[in-house]
Amino acid sequence: MVTFVDPRGLPGAAALPYTLENPLEDGATIGLMANGFPDSDTFLDHIADAISTRLPGVRFNRYNKGNASTLADDAMLGDVTEHCDAVIAAYGH
Repeated sequence: MVTFVDPRGLPGAAALPYTLENPLEDGATIGLMANGFPDSDTFLDHIADAISTRLPGVRFNRYNKGNASTLADDAMLGDVTEHCDAVIAAYGH
């Protein structure tokens, strides 16, 4: 006879919902920063579609570092800071 044992433990703390410090409103702009891996832009397009169904008035600015092994340059970070209310940084393979 084979006995299966579930290796997951019971949670030690209650789950707490995550809330934004400044909730996004209609007209907010979200920056989508791809890191340059193949399809990282495509992945963020799917994220934008999902967010748009929940917040139809949100706009998106797209950024791509072009190379996953480098940091975003000062010009890109300045643009993000000046024009975005929130940023989602993501990667793809």
